[in-house]
Amino acid sequence: MDLAHHIRAHFDESIELKRRMAELLAPQIARAGEALAAALKEGNKVLACGNGGSAADSQHFAAEIVGRFERERPGMPAIALTTDTSAITAIANDYSYDVVFSKQVESLGRAGDFLLGISTSGNSKSVVEAIRAAQARAMRVIALTGRDGGAMAKMLGPRDFHLNVAHPRTMRVQEVHLLVIHCLCEVVDNVIFGERQ
Repeated sequence: MDLAHHIRAHFDESIELKRRMAELLAPQIARAGEALAAALKEGNKVLACGNGGSAADSQHFAAEIVGRFERERPGMPAIALTTDTSAITAIANDYSYDVVFSKQVESLGRAGDFLLGISTSGNSKSVVEAIRAAQARAMRVIALTGRDGGAMAKMLGPRDFHLNVAHPRTMRVQEVHLLVIHCLCEVVDNVIFGERQ
């Protein structure tokens, strides 16, 4: 087996997908980032959630917003709903894992806030329930999905944003999701603090 050949194939597939998604998603990412920036500028916050690799992505996103992305600037309010193990385990134990994020959205979310929901299948029940809870609180949603968008695609409203990476392989979807997250962070910074010189 030529391992280097297989590795190059991974790079080629990732590059091709990113080029295709750049054409399809760039305008949508820009609009989502502008809307998120407007909400943050008005004093609202963003909650983020996902499972597995998507949990890591939600934490990465929140860290970039709270700390900094690529420039020195004031921190902004973002919470990854995946990080409080006491809340997650209590909710999962007392109710169901399906509501580990929605119960937190019900407690922390307010009208005008955003929810970033991440699921490579678009079918993660816990993320679907978080979106329901967010919509019940007049929050807006940015959904990062893969494949055909799954259940999440069907529940989004006209004020929400669906950033779908239409690809069957989870790892490829996750690679693009990370790039989308970085793009969102840059749009937020540019809109609120001006483009870097």
